[in-house]
Amino acid sequence: MARRTDFVLLGLTLLLVVLGLAMLYSTSAVLAQMRHQDSLYFLKRQLLWAGFGLLGLWGMRSIPYSTQRRLARPALLCTLVALILVLLLGKEVGGARRWLTIGPLSIQPSEFAKYTLLVYVARNLALNQERLTSFVHTYLPNMGVLAIVTVLVFKEPDLGTAVVLVATAVLQLLIAGVPWRYLACTVLAGLPGLYWAVTHVRFRMGRLMVFLNPWGDRQGGGYQAVQALLALGQGGLLGIGLGKSQQKLFYLPEAHTDFIFAVIGEELGLVGAAGLIVLFVLLLWRILRIAVSCTEPFGIYLGLGIFSLLSLQIVMNLCVVIGLVPTKGLPLPLVSLGGSNLLVSLMAIGTMLNIAEGGKS
Repeated sequence: MARRTDFVLLGLTLLLVVLGLAMLYSTSAVLAQMRHQDSLYFLKRQLLWAGFGLLGLWGMRSIPYSTQRRLARPALLCTLVALILVLLLGKEVGGARRWLTIGPLSIQPSEFAKYTLLVYVARNLALNQERLTSFVHTYLPNMGVLAIVTVLVFKEPDLGTAVVLVATAVLQLLIAGVPWRYLACTVLAGLPGLYWAVTHVRFRMGRLMVFLNPWGDRQGGGYQAVQALLALGQGGLLGIGLGKSQQKLFYLPEAHTDFIFAVIGEELGLVGAAGLIVLFVLLLWRILRIAVSCTEPFGIYLGLGIFSLLSLQIVMNLCVVIGLVPTKGLPLPLVSLGGSNLLVSLMAIGTMLNIAEGGKS
């Protein structure tokens, strides 16, 4: 039987990757020339990861997704080992240990933890299909593993990714039918810890205070948030033109990473920024449609987990850029610089292509 490739999902994915590469070059060329004497430095690295990611997409599309169910436990165990190694041997950048260096590449295990955790949760939900409301069989095992992974990521420290992990798992369990009162209690129980994590760490508390009034410290803690808003404002309706951004000329720090959407808004205007959002909405709609159309429980829960993960990351990144939530280092999937995130995102979409094809090899 011929394979039924979902060309809509594949096409949207490739379009977003190509757009991301184009905007990455536009955003980073000047910075790359100054730092590395090579205007293509960041583009080359992202192209390398995009190549790995497309291989990962092809591999996940080719291997029946049911295989992931059997490998869920060992994959999660490998992730836990990697997270521990990061804390012991990881490369420190800006006071955080989040990367393992392998030759010329730096790998971020917390990005892989996002995926292996949702696969593990999907496996448990499928195994307990008839006991989704069980506190002992469904809720506790998933929350226990979530707590371990979240603590390891939080210790790097990486509060943003820890929040994404918790939000993805909670949303995945909620959609699956786990009683909301269990999950609500979990969220409420975690609020004191979140409060402590913010108020007892100076830089996090500073970010929160700046978020409440970035213009009050526009030359200090609020600088990045203010410059992002200025970039979006300068873009107007149609933008000032591809490659003509002023904010990327060392006004907006690290514009090629978490704040690339601000430069997109500046160069391509409201039309371009809105067009990018439409592409993301179509991508997420296609993923959700594939997930709910699956007839096998593990495929449904896996697809819903991937939908939750990608949608949360996209929404959180955009909210940071437009000033709706405090500044936090979260990449824009498929678009901003970030090799591990790009690789994992493309592998996840490869899984969705396999689910759409009925899990055939």
